[in-house]
Amino acid sequence: MSDMNDVRPVAIVTGGLQGLGLGIAEALIGGGFRVAVIDLPDEPLLPDTLRNDACRYYPMDIARIERHADVLAAIQRDFGRLDCLVNNAGIAARPLTDILDLDAAAFDRSVDINLRGTFFLTQAFANRLLASGAADPPVYRSIITITSMAAEIVFTDRSQYCVTKSALSMMTALFASRLAPDGIHVHEVRPGLMRTPMTASVGNDTIKRLLASGRVPIPRWGEAADVGRTVLSLASGALPYMTGQPIWVAGGLNIPRIL
Repeated sequence: MSDMNDVRPVAIVTGGLQGLGLGIAEALIGGGFRVAVIDLPDEPLLPDTLRNDACRYYPMDIARIERHADVLAAIQRDFGRLDCLVNNAGIAARPLTDILDLDAAAFDRSVDINLRGTFFLTQAFANRLLASGAADPPVYRSIITITSMAAEIVFTDRSQYCVTKSALSMMTALFASRLAPDGIHVHEVRPGLMRTPMTASVGNDTIKRLLASGRVPIPRWGEAADVGRTVLSLASGALPYMTGQPIWVAGGLNIPRIL
């Protein structure tokens, strides 16, 4: 697949086989990117939208940080370049558990995947970009992390998820500060109430009640395509004087209100 004459930018999307990750991968491909999708299955059934010459699949559990260097090297070899990393992979808090009853194993599993794996993949990707030097011709280079409204809004029955997502917000600020002088932009996208397989597995009607109550000014579910369009705008450099800030894709859910 490697073609040194192919000037299309290359993005990596973790957890790209379904849900928000799939929506992101589809948007990037539609916007002219070549995309390396990372996910868990060794031999997945790829969605039709990923079955094209702009996409290639790489199996990896991001919690296995010893695998990061080899997979990133393979992607760079196959595509001939690296431009963008989208940190989307993560696990939800299942089953929902009161913070007073949460055990260490469930907490540690969330940390290993959502935070530790994402942090060290970001570190490895950033170092690889820095080692490759400035792009010629110049190209917008970025790291985009998908967090959640749970980075700021409290859910006491999914505390490990809130803790890891809030930590990723700080991770974004840290890498943004460190990499800005090198021309690498680092962004955080905070989805709100999204219609995905992950939210479908909650097992209660909390989201439906929030929408019905008027708590969300744009009164509908968010879709994977909403997040995908946001990521495409960021990865394309549409907001060049921005780095390290959370961008809410939540229909106004984050607007402070008393009632």
